[in-house]
Amino acid sequence: MRQTQPSFDLLIALDVLLEEGSVSAAARRLHLSEPAMSRTLGRIRAAMGDPVLVRSGRQMVPTPRALAVRGEVRALVEAARKVFTPPGELDPATLERRFVILASDVVITAVSVPLLTEVSRSAPGVRLHFVPEGHGDAQALRDGSADLEVTGMEDPAPEIRVEPLTEDRGVGVVRPGHPILDGGPVTAARFAAFEHVIATRRGRTAGPVDELLAGMGLARRVAGSLPTFGAMLLAVRESGLVGMTPERLTRPMYEALGLVTFAVPLELPPMTISMGWHPRYDADPAHAWLRERVREALTRHPT
Repeated sequence: MRQTQPSFDLLIALDVLLEEGSVSAAARRLHLSEPAMSRTLGRIRAAMGDPVLVRSGRQMVPTPRALAVRGEVRALVEAARKVFTPPGELDPATLERRFVILASDVVITAVSVPLLTEVSRSAPGVRLHFVPEGHGDAQALRDGSADLEVTGMEDPAPEIRVEPLTEDRGVGVVRPGHPILDGGPVTAARFAAFEHVIATRRGRTAGPVDELLAGMGLARRVAGSLPTFGAMLLAVRESGLVGMTPERLTRPMYEALGLVTFAVPLELPPMTISMGWHPRYDADPAHAWLRERVREALTRHPT
């Protein structure tokens, strides 16, 4: 004889039978006919190897085995129902979560303080860990080592969700009194005539700026590159080098350093900052809450 395999339906039926102590009452609660409920009780008996409920006069009483598992059955049914019940509205005040945000240094500079302030105020159980971009980031969202990436998303994996958040534009930046500021608007020729320092985590010394200058028959000399905009801005402050920086997102930093910005005399494309995440988090209320906080921090950043 083939043994009956237990299932979630049998657990629910067993829970109701033990609570009601009656096949007919259990049938009414589960919207079954009495014969169907009797067959279900038979399957439960076969699966457990125990009568479960036996007649005592006009009533049915549970066996010692049924009484012994009654609490466990109830706990299993409640746990399973919780699994299959959509989560309710998230309460940030009770949220316990650690989020890793992979971001460019520009984004970290722009949003880390407002995000940390908001989390401290409304979600004290949340911990934010900002990780700078680096080599080997391509798999971070896929393998779960990062929960969110916020940067200029270049060639993300096909399944990664990408949401553009804001745009910025590059401006030139120099120390006060720099000679490039003398004599009116900065022309392309004057822009190319000074030594430059660039911020790039990949160590590049040429890019779209150089391509546009080359189209005008011009070339600039790049003295070197630094891996972050913060380091580049410090170098600009202490030298006669010319740098370029996002106008809006790094404004608190270059203004604090007392630097001066100017319009770059080139038709540069805007810089788009996006956030990306793996679709495993699409329906996660806590992750959706994090995305909304990042969205607010970037889109409400001072212009």
